[in-house]
Amino acid sequence: MFLMKRWFKVIGAAVAAALIVSALSACSQTSAGGQGTIDQIKKRGKIIAGVKYDLNLFGLKDPGTGEVQGLDIDIAKQIAKKVLGDENAIELMEVTSKTRIPMLKNGDIDFIIATMTITDERKKEIDFSDVYFTAGQSLLVPVDSPINSIKDLTKESKVLTAKGSTSAKNIRESAPDAQILEFENYAEAFTALKAGQGQALTTDNALLYGMAQQDTNFRVLDETFTDEPYGIGIRKGDEEFVKLVNETLKELKDSGEYDRMYEKWIGKKPN
Repeated sequence: MFLMKRWFKVIGAAVAAALIVSALSACSQTSAGGQGTIDQIKKRGKIIAGVKYDLNLFGLKDPGTGEVQGLDIDIAKQIAKKVLGDENAIELMEVTSKTRIPMLKNGDIDFIIATMTITDERKKEIDFSDVYFTAGQSLLVPVDSPINSIKDLTKESKVLTAKGSTSAKNIRESAPDAQILEFENYAEAFTALKAGQGQALTTDNALLYGMAQQDTNFRVLDETFTDEPYGIGIRKGDEEFVKLVNETLKELKDSGEYDRMYEKWIGKKPN
């Protein structure tokens, strides 16, 4: 009995020690994570930003020149300038709504700036910067469509959106009778809408305005049915990098540069 009690004490102490080491290791990794990102960027000599290639006004790739342009791109370049002193010391890597968080967590990119809404669910996986843009979800429909409100959607209505987006979740909640078709990205969804595969496309109104600019046969409903605060996604526990990104955003807003970027792309001054 004495030997058994002694054995349990030894096992208990070993387990406790292992738990302490594991906890300290986790804390160390979290702490080093923030420092490591900035150090890796400096060592690499460039910053890698996860951006969209298919969204006019925010991140759109010109097939002719290969250049990606938009509000997200301009802000990403300013983060590169903050870290490395050169806004051109940046690599733009395409992400989709489905791939962006896995790519960030895997270390393929340093941060996400890709019209990503800050949600409590996403906060469990990654950290976010301060809000840099506020949008609201709406519908894009043909100019002659009888749909003028989300209330006009019926069980016969097919609404198109992108996989892994908050838009897909929101439309299911707001229009439970409608049929929701999900595509790999919004470019594919828009192509499908133009081909008559659905009656409406849904995402944030800021993105829909870009699509309507590309094709005047479509219009954006004035009605919005969500609030969509966009944030820059950063690896969990990367406090130093979160702080640097927030400082960059504040400097852009304080200097008036953010307002100029916003008006350049969105066509009006921010509210």
